[in-house]
Amino acid sequence: MLALYYRWNVRKVWTICSNLLTNMAQREFNPDKELSHMCTKLWTLDVNRLVPGKDYNLDLQGETKVYKREDKAKDPLFLNVNEDKLKKLPTFKAFIALLDNYATETGVPEEVTPQEEKENRHFLEEIMKTKLASNDVSQFKQQLYDLWFKLYRRTRGMREADSSGFEHVFVGECRGGTDEVIGFHNWIQYYLEEKRGNVDYQGWIRPRGKKSRSSATDSHSQLISIQFTWKSDTKPVGSSFIGTSPEFEVALYTLVFFAGQHGKNYISVADYDIELVVHKMGDKLGSSYPVSLHKE
Repeated sequence: MLALYYRWNVRKVWTICSNLLTNMAQREFNPDKELSHMCTKLWTLDVNRLVPGKDYNLDLQGETKVYKREDKAKDPLFLNVNEDKLKKLPTFKAFIALLDNYATETGVPEEVTPQEEKENRHFLEEIMKTKLASNDVSQFKQQLYDLWFKLYRRTRGMREADSSGFEHVFVGECRGGTDEVIGFHNWIQYYLEEKRGNVDYQGWIRPRGKKSRSSATDSHSQLISIQFTWKSDTKPVGSSFIGTSPEFEVALYTLVFFAGQHGKNYISVADYDIELVVHKMGDKLGSSYPVSLHKE
């Protein structure tokens, strides 16, 4: 029964995306209002989302600023995570298998092996684990594959492809010669890299527009901005959801890529006011990430 319930919700998530693409072509929606409504539906259907205070706990420690380079946190960000869920939930397990498939330095050509392509497609199969209402299921899945996994050139002067939407958003990249981390907007990748000792948490960054801190609220927020170093390179500010499932994030960013606009999209998702940024690389996803907005 639980598996059936899970599959039904995944079907609902992707049916929403499919229906929104149809509505786009027919120009039947108001972007801000309708987009917020659809995104909140996705949030509601994310039954695999981890619960703060139960499935994981954060230690935010000191506050820092985007322009500062002073470590305000001597300890890791994550106190603990329920790893049973990471290992047993099909989409989490399939997602984690993809994280070691990339050369994270920009300017280094990517090569997708047959095994890695198999893992990519298995991940999409897991997040779409049912028949869709549309008759063009295979076409839609190929569209998703091209959007997230098809390689392109991010570095000028490169002849070979060195990046992809999935690598940039979920794995993260290091821009050669700048000591700068780009992308890297996924909490699972962050947690696993922090556990391996590859990430050093530097402190949390206040949501835009927020004048005061409530530690109880912030430590249970499922959308935060932080500063950290990764493999000795710095991410001055990185924003990401915390505890959300891979299928939710793929669905959300896919939806906004097709239904939103290049650049900033102002939407509401559940209780969060969000500036969701989308950068396009032609018909591919260059980047996508959420920024928390706070209204006093």
